[in-house]
Amino acid sequence: MFVASAQDEGGSTARAPTGLTLEKGKQAITSAERVDLTRDFATLPLHKGTAGGETVWFVITDVSDPLLARKLGVNHSPKLSNISRDCPACSQTVKSSDPVLGEGSAEFEGAPDFSPTRTLVPGPSGFPAQSFSPGAIGGPNYSPFVTVEGSGIVYNAPIVATGEGPFDVTTHSDTHDRALAIDTENMTVDLLFVRGFANGQPILYLSFESSDAFTADLERSTFVPALIDAPFANGGGEPESARASIFTFVNAKSGLEDNPPARGAAAGKGRNQGLTHAMTAGLPGLDAAVANPEVLEVFRSGADVSNIFDIFPTNVRAVDREEYSPLWDLQVGVYSPDAVAKGLNGLKTDANVVRSLAARGLITGPGEQPLGSANVLINCPALGFLESPPEGPRTAVPGVTP
Repeated sequence: MFVASAQDEGGSTARAPTGLTLEKGKQAITSAERVDLTRDFATLPLHKGTAGGETVWFVITDVSDPLLARKLGVNHSPKLSNISRDCPACSQTVKSSDPVLGEGSAEFEGAPDFSPTRTLVPGPSGFPAQSFSPGAIGGPNYSPFVTVEGSGIVYNAPIVATGEGPFDVTTHSDTHDRALAIDTENMTVDLLFVRGFANGQPILYLSFESSDAFTADLERSTFVPALIDAPFANGGGEPESARASIFTFVNAKSGLEDNPPARGAAAGKGRNQGLTHAMTAGLPGLDAAVANPEVLEVFRSGADVSNIFDIFPTNVRAVDREEYSPLWDLQVGVYSPDAVAKGLNGLKTDANVVRSLAARGLITGPGEQPLGSANVLINCPALGFLESPPEGPRTAVPGVTP
């Protein structure tokens, strides 16, 4: 059996063999047909629509309604119902022949432009970049967050390809930069996922859009600047916000060498994390594609950003599960010189630990500002967990905003 095909200009097909599969019981998005842990991709159901007379192809990963979430096999996110509050451009309306998105025709108001060439040249120390340009940009009226006309239910439905094909899944001129394969006969798409952490547990998540050009470039996602006004900065723990908190670092330890083994075979090798790490270890200038197996291998080995989710859909407390949103409010941490000198800038896996270190002054935001929202939004749906389900709880720390 073979998966993840990529067709080249001559019509031949390169394939990656089926590898280790994540158990169904560990998937947050249960509609995913397969989650491959050898090449780090998830096979999701594909849906067809139109935008401005052009064919578009989309997936569904989250919805604000609990019954629909169960029916569709996607994440339930109550906070998505806040997405358009004071930000009409943060969502779009879809005309559909069926009240349930994906079960009838779907006419979108806008779509991404996948034609730009993605470039990313690391700086002398990796981060910040010497130069960069996103590989996909949201067109007029595009948002991944949609409501079907006449309905108040909000879906996370990112568009991952445009046109009738054949599709470019190598340089991604008409596909999302994380699309490894598209099958419009069986209606599936293979998407490169990200390895990260939540509540001390290794998790997997997808990455589709960002409000920030550099973040979109590094995450291999679509740049959608309109999302920056989604309600509201430092909205973690606030039911009226559409955002949840996610954490990354500027000056965490980096590199793949000398990493201690992670717990459990499923977790793979030990990992470092953060922006400098991803820029130095993640082959950021190469396209993610089956044709570039070295890129897939370094991601599997821990070269991605490995961000930390504040909460996860499997959390025990209802108040924490209701806090989940695929729209993450990025908190960029900087370890203090004292923390670096003491070697405290190693791998972090729990947002509660990050907040506690911030309360002690060992982690700040850039420019020695208090740790808090960088007002960078990333659309990163929870996909699954590798070992035990993240259970929480989310613990707020006095004096720390997120």
